[in-house]
Amino acid sequence: MELSAVIVSYNVCELLRGALQSLMAAAKATEHEIIVVDNNSSDGSPGMVSQEFPSVKLIVSDSNEGFASACNRGIQASSGEYVLILNPDTVTSPDAITRALDFMKTHPDAGAAGAHMTDGNGKFLPESKRGFPSPLTALFRFTGLCRLFPSSALFNAYYLGDKPENETCRADILTGAFMLIRRKALDKAGLFDTSFFMYGEDIDLSWRIRKAGFSNYYLHDVRITHFKGGSSGQDRQTSVWHFWDAMAIFGEKHLRKGWHMPVRAAVCLLKWMSITRLRVVRLVKK
Repeated sequence: MELSAVIVSYNVCELLRGALQSLMAAAKATEHEIIVVDNNSSDGSPGMVSQEFPSVKLIVSDSNEGFASACNRGIQASSGEYVLILNPDTVTSPDAITRALDFMKTHPDAGAAGAHMTDGNGKFLPESKRGFPSPLTALFRFTGLCRLFPSSALFNAYYLGDKPENETCRADILTGAFMLIRRKALDKAGLFDTSFFMYGEDIDLSWRIRKAGFSNYYLHDVRITHFKGGSSGQDRQTSVWHFWDAMAIFGEKHLRKGWHMPVRAAVCLLKWMSITRLRVVRLVKK
């Protein structure tokens, strides 16, 4: 088997249908399998997959076990030389799979590859390529300095601002919305860390692939549309809470000793600032 595509789904029936349709069309020339892991959806998603996509391997959880854990279940049930982690709120371009696989085959140092992502309005999503989220890099990102100097290698290192979106390049961090992983790299780096419930697990795995001796690449000519937030199944406040908790876990795992307490304190402060801002915005809108 050349390719195994793993999609984790939670209450996004219509989006999942579109994701499967576009993925099947893009992968038709490739020996592949598609695995959907449903995190206990209540919107009829499992039934839709069974009825409309009988060739898809469906795994139904009896609870929402989180993205990382569900991905691991799909990976463990797969057999492909390459594993594609794909969000259900995506539309894959017709040539995306062929282009991505061709790149991996001709670049043996590549442990994983990501795509050029645009939102539903065709706007480029900068998280398509990211640098290592060091404390300084994160500070520039969350204080807004990266937006003031979008092309700066220093101030916008979080989004690799000095790397044009129309050029393929190495990237420390890829997004789990579209992450094509070489099986050998995954075997060496390990599966997703289930300490992350939502957010951060792709950052963590990307960095472990790097530490395992492989490179990650952003592929400018592999295109997908990502309808951001469609697959979270959460309100905004809960999503923000999970995001900052994920940043704390990542910092404790990968930053040097001595950084842990300052980073945790900073993350805690930023989390509550973010929550407070959301609440203020809601009050203003009422």
